[in-house]
Amino acid sequence: MKTILVVEDELAISIVLKAYLEKNGYKVLQAFSGKEAIEIFEDEKPLLVLLDVMLPDLDGWSVLQYIRERSSTPVIMLTALGDIDNKLNGFNQGADDYLSKPFIGEEVVARVTAVLRRSTQIIENDQIVYYGSLKIDFQAHAVFLNGIELTFPPRDLSLFLFLAKHPNQTFTREQLIEYVWGIDFEGSDRAVDLAIKRIRKMVSNWPETEGEIKTLRGLGYQFSVKEK
Repeated sequence: MKTILVVEDELAISIVLKAYLEKNGYKVLQAFSGKEAIEIFEDEKPLLVLLDVMLPDLDGWSVLQYIRERSSTPVIMLTALGDIDNKLNGFNQGADDYLSKPFIGEEVVARVTAVLRRSTQIIENDQIVYYGSLKIDFQAHAVFLNGIELTFPPRDLSLFLFLAKHPNQTFTREQLIEYVWGIDFEGSDRAVDLAIKRIRKMVSNWPETEGEIKTLRGLGYQFSVKEK
């Protein structure tokens, strides 16, 4: 059974989320503070985290940072703050999706299902590809640089693998939103720019002579490598 950690200090909301998720076949763990969330996360290794921003002790951003430093577990932020700046802040720190309160239980379940589907998507091409010091294992969803595995947030990994599967092809932000985020994504296309920024930081030690994530002004982004 797929385990979801719900981190929400308002008991009524936590109970509702638990009921909807369990009705749809998920096992639900509950945390009511940031510190409790970290303890449960470490002990139980949930498949996904629903994380409220406003929490006692540690806020949601601090918990998200803790998770991202150690894991690529998908995280959906829950908050009453619905403005674009807070959404961009969440995506910039590695959140996989964002839900503003009040929300409908069915929508939460749909978002959870969509994020889990993206994070476990199987790429048909099982080839292992090398670009100099960069190794990409599409079947295992793993990326290695100089023999060290790189830990991406799930959505960033999906974006990187999608671009890498189509070397030297250029994709617009809109195309990447459709192919990677999905047509149900409601955020700004700046989420693509922020994800690319994080990816570039992750592969910053990859020599440009071997390849790069290239920006083509007015056109989009490209996984640029020398043709074999």
